[in-house]
Amino acid sequence: MRRASQPPPVLDRPGAARGLIHPPALFARRPRIPPRVVLTYFPEALEALRAAGRLRPLLELRREGAPMPFYTLGAGVGQVAVGLSGVGAPLAVMVLEELMALGGRTFVSVGGAGALDGRLRPGLAFLPTRALRGEGVSQAYQSRGRWSRPDRAALQALTAACRAAGLACARGAAWTTDAVYRETPALVRRRRAEGCRVVDMEAAALFAAARFRGARLAVLLYAGDDVSGPVWRPRRWNQLVEVRARLLELALQAVRALAPQ
Repeated sequence: MRRASQPPPVLDRPGAARGLIHPPALFARRPRIPPRVVLTYFPEALEALRAAGRLRPLLELRREGAPMPFYTLGAGVGQVAVGLSGVGAPLAVMVLEELMALGGRTFVSVGGAGALDGRLRPGLAFLPTRALRGEGVSQAYQSRGRWSRPDRAALQALTAACRAAGLACARGAAWTTDAVYRETPALVRRRRAEGCRVVDMEAAALFAAARFRGARLAVLLYAGDDVSGPVWRPRRWNQLVEVRARLLELALQAVRALAPQ
């Protein structure tokens, strides 16, 4: 007899059960961090803040490889923690889990994305209003649906920060995928038909994990490389240093405007 095919293990969801390694217990004895946190993928923008004397060392998250330093900016109730996030959904959510366990409750993640819509010019700010769950991590945090979504108040704060700065900002759906080298033309067309305008590697997982833990989180991106056509166009996406610095400042402003969850 032919055996019935089984779904891939990524769909074996854990439900709401507590994990064997439980971040709140693991980090219970560590000093607390500010409840407002900005996660960024812009090392040069973060270094510029540090060189200008605006950042104070806070802590290091340690794992295999180099430690991940985090800093504080500001003082008192307006103090914000800021540091580099991990690239890709697994590491990004591991960092998020640890920061939530240390006291982070309201988050803005600021990074770049590929343009599925060729009309999105390089450097244009983009706010994902939902993210298609093409990665594996969100399956452990959200049991249903093709989409995960940001916290509404955090998204509104980012929208308000962009408007106050006079910054043009597009909105819409993102496609989150683990496989950056498997974004085929056929898949791009399919995702675009579903309404996706950009592609990234973290948003869907971050939305799902934050909601599962009862934290607020929204994502601010900019349009980088163009994957909308038959040929990849890099468009010098990671050299837009002025754009990246401005978006980091906007993320810091937006997270300050939010009351911790």
